[in-house]
Amino acid sequence: MIQENLLAWLTRSIQFGTIIMYGSLGEILTEKSGNLNLGVPGIMYLGAFAGFASVFTYEKNNPNPSAVVCVLLGLLFAFLASALGGLIYSFLTITLRANQNVTGLALTTFGTGVANFMCTYMFPGVYAKAGFANAAFKTKIPVLSDKLGLLGQIFFSYDLLVYLAVIAAVVLHVYLSKTRSGLNLRAVGENPATADAAGVNVTRHKYLATVIGAGLSGMGGLYYVVTYNDGIWATTDEIAALGWLAVALVIFTTWRPLNAIWGAYLFGTLYWLYNFLPKLLGATNTERTASLYQMLPYLVTIIVLVAVSLRRRRESQPPASLGLAYFREER
Repeated sequence: MIQENLLAWLTRSIQFGTIIMYGSLGEILTEKSGNLNLGVPGIMYLGAFAGFASVFTYEKNNPNPSAVVCVLLGLLFAFLASALGGLIYSFLTITLRANQNVTGLALTTFGTGVANFMCTYMFPGVYAKAGFANAAFKTKIPVLSDKLGLLGQIFFSYDLLVYLAVIAAVVLHVYLSKTRSGLNLRAVGENPATADAAGVNVTRHKYLATVIGAGLSGMGGLYYVVTYNDGIWATTDEIAALGWLAVALVIFTTWRPLNAIWGAYLFGTLYWLYNFLPKLLGATNTERTASLYQMLPYLVTIIVLVAVSLRRRRESQPPASLGLAYFREER
């Protein structure tokens, strides 16, 4: 019984962590370019809506849907819709030089409203559940998840998007630290004027990082709907809440993609304490104690933020030009 509860806790924590890991990785890439996109919650909503609408429509209009096509459709439309949100943000803040904070907050409101309106319009009076898509996205690694006993349950019993999130974190780390393009992007985030003088196209790097980062963040919204929420569209504000937690995770990881892996899973473990720890201890769970447990990820973020601020190590600080518009004429 204890082992089952621990495995259930681990599974739910990793699923929760995967949602915010996608949002965090996308925002890390965006912020490395010097753009502070507070529209992550809205972008995740756009990804959730577009991905869910595509797989829901596909499986309802095909008597024999393909799991591979279903997964690819969900990934493609979620990425494109989220990237479109990033493109809107980029045009307003990079080309028109609008205030990044205000634009990001407006994008959060816009994305949330559009997603909820469109799903209400497309599925009026329908219990919107993509059951086939849920099963397709939850497909486990064959053989490894079944034949390795407890080891297989711990490491190989998750769905495709969990492993893709970890791979994305590693690839992003290599890109930012080992490639010329990644180093140029970091230079743009630190000092765009110097990067511009060195021949780096500042505008292009900012656009690409923000649009691709938004697309990556949108994968978190897709994962929430098709896997974490069992393929059921939710018009609650939980996706937005997780979007803000993803933004907090960026600070917690000190803008390092590899830290997002263990940081996201730590957040998930702390968040789900309220449901599993009382069971393991044989204690009674109450609404008051559950609220205290769910506060832990945010409390840990505040503690880390204070610690980082006090240490003032340069490698733990945000990009120097974060949130600042670049005016080439002032170079």
